[in-house]
Amino acid sequence: MEPREDKWRRLLIGESHPIRQVCHIIRMVAARRATVLITGETGSGKEMAARALHLAGPRAGGPFVAVNCSALPENLLEDELFGHVRGAFTGAWQNRAGRFEQAQGGTLLLDEIGELPPDLQVKLLRVLQEREYQRLGSSETRPTDARIVAATNSDLGAKMAEGRFREDLYYRLNVVPIRMPPLRERREDIPALARHFVEKVCRAEQVAPKGLVPEALQRLCARPWPGNVRQLENAVEMAVALSGERPILTPPDFPLPDGQATHPRPLPVAVPDGGLDYEETLAGIERSILEQALQKTGGNKKAAAEMLRLKRTTLSAKVRSLERCAAPGRFVAPVG
Repeated sequence: MEPREDKWRRLLIGESHPIRQVCHIIRMVAARRATVLITGETGSGKEMAARALHLAGPRAGGPFVAVNCSALPENLLEDELFGHVRGAFTGAWQNRAGRFEQAQGGTLLLDEIGELPPDLQVKLLRVLQEREYQRLGSSETRPTDARIVAATNSDLGAKMAEGRFREDLYYRLNVVPIRMPPLRERREDIPALARHFVEKVCRAEQVAPKGLVPEALQRLCARPWPGNVRQLENAVEMAVALSGERPILTPPDFPLPDGQATHPRPLPVAVPDGGLDYEETLAGIERSILEQALQKTGGNKKAAAEMLRLKRTTLSAKVRSLERCAAPGRFVAPVG
């Protein structure tokens, strides 16, 4: 039988410091019943972390049940979570077990928890406090022994400030926080991830194993991967599909997005014979970069900041500074 450590650790590919930190937390809390909140960008591997947490602890033999809180309207989501009894509503012809009941003795992943409607936030808070729930249409209280793991790519702090997420629920969920790092923070893991996905895709497609030349790995390591691990997996799947019978994947199998170069090219600035105003020229270059990023993200400053590897507050400060210094109408930052 495969050792438990090996089984769950294989779900989290890589040996970078950020991923080893995630594994360390999982080892520490796997045997506990404490609720875990996994945060991270879309595609960063939050569900893989939840599955690893499930397999690392004594509940590994029980069910792992996942529900996406943003995928269903509120009335259907409540039924999905808690189930119903016969006659609870029109069309309820028989009793139905909800996800809490299905996850008894195992783990329940509440994905996209930031999208949970306010009324259900209240009911979930009660379940976390009392460890019990009721099916729709029933007054019978049922105990739950499911280990709750929540995941989100939302800024729950901002949602609380806006009154869209309950503060008491947040603290009930955030007993043990795990942050899944974006792929740009763990670039040294990209070669191992790429090889893993090549092997996975070849096995699933029942084709002969393929390799990657070093130049292909270099190209993958240089890309920004805004879609994180999920985007990398999709790129590998496309490369395997389009490589035909070739046993080796090369750089052209991983085309660059929108014809962009792997490395940013320096902006061409020619110094005229009569000289130039250094500060004004530098401000113009910065203005151009900010304008392009804001245009590409539709004015979303958070997304533009991520594109430029800046903090959102830093980008906002730069925009305000350029707006103050620019001639009227010269710099207009899209709203976002």
